Amino acid sequence: MTQATVTASELEQAIRNIPDFPKPGVQFKDITPLLSDPRLLSGAVDLMVSAFKPGDVDVVVGIDARGFIFAGAAAIKLQAGFVPVRKKGKLPFKTHEQSYSLEYGSNTIAIHQDAIREGSRILLVDDLLATGGTAEAAVQLLERIGGRILQASFLIELSFLRGRDRLARFPIRSQITY
Repeated sequence: MTQATVTASELEQAIRNIPDFPKPGVQFKDITPLLSDPRLLSGAVDLMVSAFKPGDVDVVVGIDARGFIFAGAAAIKLQAGFVPVRKKGKLPFKTHEQSYSLEYGSNTIAIHQDAIREGSRILLVDDLLATGGTAEAAVQLLERIGGRILQASFLIELSFLRGRDRLARFPIRSQITY
């Protein structure tokens, strides 16, 4: 059964804007209406991986936590492995870690030490590109352990926060830009 093509405009229409969440002044982009529609969810993943075909990517790496939703589905479509990059302390095996700065403080992400082989071709996936801090830390971590990032793919990009600048060395695809 062939599925109808989904446009970025249709995806954008399904995203709900929640003012002042999680704090005053923030306009939260709620993707749950998109996720609950199987046609839109599948179409979003199709758009996010459209530059690749099965065999082009060894591993799809998803960033904690909503990135897992898209990265797992992308890995299936591309017949690639899926690897999670999680917040420190959330993975049960030996990990490599990368710390990064936030507006107020810092955070650390981790990946299992045996998750990526030297030279692995990686598609990095997350739901949202904002300031780029987490994605940049993920890239630093993946490169440090020998991964080769082919592209970073996001459902949404908040362009006014200039996160793209932190990932300028790589092709970046965003389906919806605000």
